[in-house]
Formats: sequence, structure tokens, C-alpha cells
Amino acid sequence: MSKPYNPHPQAPSKRFFDRKPRDGESKPAAHSGDDASANAAPHDAPSKKSAPFGKPYNKGDSGNKGDSGYRGSSKGGGSKGGVGMNMSDRRAASPTNLIWGTHAVGEAWGNPNRKITKFWATEKALEFFQEPLAKARKNGLTRPEPEIIERKVFEQRTKLENGTVHQGLCIRCDDLPEVFLDELLGRASTAERSCIVILDQVTDPHNVGAIMRSASAFGAAGLVMQSRHAPALTGVLAKTACGAVEHMPVVYATNLSRAIADCQERGYTVFGLDERGEHVMGQFPIPARSVLVLGAEGKGLRSLVRDTCDRVVKLATHAPIASLNVSNAAAVSLYEFTKTGS
Repeated sequence: MSKPYNPHPQAPSKRFFDRKPRDGESKPAAHSGDDASANAAPHDAPSKKSAPFGKPYNKGDSGNKGDSGYRGSSKGGGSKGGVGMNMSDRRAASPTNLIWGTHAVGEAWGNPNRKITKFWATEKALEFFQEPLAKARKNGLTRPEPEIIERKVFEQRTKLENGTVHQGLCIRCDDLPEVFLDELLGRASTAERSCIVILDQVTDPHNVGAIMRSASAFGAAGLVMQSRHAPALTGVLAKTACGAVEHMPVVYATNLSRAIADCQERGYTVFGLDERGEHVMGQFPIPARSVLVLGAEGKGLRSLVRDTCDRVVKLATHAPIASLNVSNAAAVSLYEFTKTGS
């Protein structure tokens, strides 16, 4: 596993500068990149000039009014994508970028946008993987030769945790190309119906993976996810999504309220799912352009995100168990949202 990035790898520690000099020794000068420069800005802090929408950058919580911009817009004269988490930041959450499991590996193997650098397989699993191999060769995709290893040493060789359900297949790969909100909305503009899913601080990889699988199955146009603490689109998430990671466009946003406002400007009606909603799902017509916003389990939608929605809705559940896991609630809601002629 690679070490975290250090912009000044040979800089002496702060303790070195704070110690008393020995006899005949002058106190060392502070290094320009050391902690001694307490007022210096972090090396990766965006400048105020680069913040989109003409507001200074604020690293506060993405639901707060102080947060500026979001990943997925080219407004405000800044760089395409505004202020947000870049690809290297997300890779830090999953330094080895591994995908495992039959469906996840199979879909990644056939995705021309996915660069794969390593492929491990058991002999038995490779026998059942011949169709994806043949399809990739037919499509002219560059793929590494498989390294055949025994199941008993699979986790050791691939660095997977003990007990991982890998089904004898694992790849190391690069991140997929980034998708921006303007791009996603542009793609969806030609569709007869379009539904976009927004996740408000839903960070559990099992839940996000299951939501991506449902979103793909029910024809959602894409997913908008908060960049702060976002799970990597590999590993457990990719395994749970069963290959949907390769087909579902994902936009990373630093300000969900701004992202919602942009969708509204493009003609989308935004529905927030909350058990305290005023309207019951299935009892009102769903427009052709719609956004479904889901909050984290327990906390639900944050107040600012909830207030930005056009309508807050709930599912018609019944006691004694009147609540659903967020991924199950997403599947039920997406079925309603994506029905033709709703």
C-alpha cells in the first residue's frame, strides 16, 4: 500500500524546530513547508478566485449555505466541474482500486472506458469467464493476461480481506472518467422520460451499491453523490452494484442544494423522500423530468436539502415496521418514478 502524499517528504518535524539547540549549535530555521508556518494555507486549498459562482471557497458541510459550488457545473467562470473532490482524492479511499466478483468484474472487463491493469483468477472461475474474455477481444479492448492462482492463496495474493466473497475473480483498475452535472443533464435532455437520483450523505458502500443497481435496473439517467466522504466506486460498492458501476453515470457534488437548483432550472421537479412527507408515493402523477433525493438512514434529509425540494413524499408503509432500508426505499420509489405514463 502506498504512503500518503507528503508535499515536503524531507522536511524536519516540528519537534526538531522546537527543541533547544545543543552547545555551539544555532537554532535551525523553519522550513517553508513545515508546520511552523501556522498561518500558511494548505497546499491543496482552492483560492477564492477558483471558487465558482463568485463566492469564496468554504470547506464546510455541503448542506450549509456557506459551501460554494459543486462538482458537476462549469458555471461561474471556474474550471469545468467547479470546486469539489478530484479523482486522486477519491482514490485515497480505495488505494488499490480493486473490483471483485463475477458480475462486477465481467461488466468492468467489457467497459471500453475502464482501464484494467491486473487480473487474478482461479482456474475454475476462469473457465466460466470465457464469454467476457471473448467479447473484449472481439471489441479490440486491451486487457491484461490472467494470473492463475489457487483459491487458498487468492486473498493473500490480491490483498483482499479474509472472507471476501470474490468468486475467484479480481481486477485492479483505474477510476472511470469523471462525469459532470451539465454533461449528465445534456445526455438526459433527449430522453422522453428522465429520472436522476441524488444521495444526501448516503455513504455506506452496500447501500450506495444497491441503489446504483436499482437505478440501473429501472432506467435512471444518473446518480449525484456528495463528494465529501463519498465511497469509492470499487470494492464492496462495485460488488454490491453487480456491474451497475460501469453503466450508471455518477456526478460528485460539494453542494447538493446547488445541484438541485441546477436540475430545477433545467425543468426537473425534485422530490425528497422522507417518512414525514406530505404526499404519498403512487398517489400523484410523476412528471417526465424528475429527481429523487434520498437521505442517510437515521438522519434522513438535512433541512437545507429538504427545503430545496419541490415536494417531500413518503412511501405508504404500515405498522408495526413502517420504515425501510434506504436502498429498499430507493428501489420501490424508482419503480414508481420510472413507470412509463406515470
